[in-house]
Amino acid sequence: MKMFNYLLHPQKIILFLMDKRFFDFIPDKQYLKIKYFLRTGKKLDLVNPHLFNEKLQWLKLYDRKDIYTIMVDKFAAKQYVEKIIGKQYIIPTIGLYNSFEEINFNDLPSQFVMKCTHDSGGIIIVKNKKEIDFSSVKKKIKKFLKRKYYYVHREWPYKNVVPKIIIEKYMKDKVSDELIDYKVMCFNGIPKIIFTCTDRFKDSLKVTFFDLNWNKMPFERKYPSSNEKISKPVNLNEMLKLSKKLAQDIPFVRIDWYEINGKLYFGELTFFPGSGYEVFNPIEWDKKLGDMLELNLENKNEK
Repeated sequence: MKMFNYLLHPQKIILFLMDKRFFDFIPDKQYLKIKYFLRTGKKLDLVNPHLFNEKLQWLKLYDRKDIYTIMVDKFAAKQYVEKIIGKQYIIPTIGLYNSFEEINFNDLPSQFVMKCTHDSGGIIIVKNKKEIDFSSVKKKIKKFLKRKYYYVHREWPYKNVVPKIIIEKYMKDKVSDELIDYKVMCFNGIPKIIFTCTDRFKDSLKVTFFDLNWNKMPFERKYPSSNEKISKPVNLNEMLKLSKKLAQDIPFVRIDWYEINGKLYFGELTFFPGSGYEVFNPIEWDKKLGDMLELNLENKNEK
């Protein structure tokens, strides 16, 4: 059935090969033009981009600062953010390792979170160390460590991050079993939109957009929004204030937070949500968000 689906949609074959790094030799600009068209069905305009997704592709090519490499490194980012807003917002790190073999699981607590520093999405949540399938975890971590995330979507900040394993404290809220991700989208240093990620471990991921007054916004992006009421975070004002501080002098950055037992904790920094390929519904919101993001189109270095 999967092969039949590929035959009906040959563009999926090319996307599959791109994700498997068969086209690493293609320069960034050409690669992004191809992938953007295959994912969105639109021609990528890098001369005068006006859509949000287009502008994210432009930023991949022309907004490259060394500090971004630190900001996407799962360990280094915590140190970076701590210096700016304080240690009280940082989830404690248990250990940092160069390889799976370095980890002494006897020294770890019964619950923890394990992930790699250099990619996106690779995470293992351990709620009971006694129930770990070490063979499976080892296989996953080694696979994550080998992944060169930059080559998949050409997100430049990830290119020079040194792959390591970070283990963090498992954070649990006393009221809810699931932590809500609060993601603040900052345009030219100003928070303008927030979205939540819920139901990750239930039926399917829900992504719900809100304005700064916590009114639900009338659009979706790839994932359906939640039909459940999502309460405004207690620390919303503090979240917005700190996000603005972290987003200073950056064209676009998304700053992720958790609210756990009434306290605010930093999650991560993301420059290209959905890597700039996720389709909006209604489609006009791609342009509306694009209008929020001002680019210095003269600041270009051919890549």
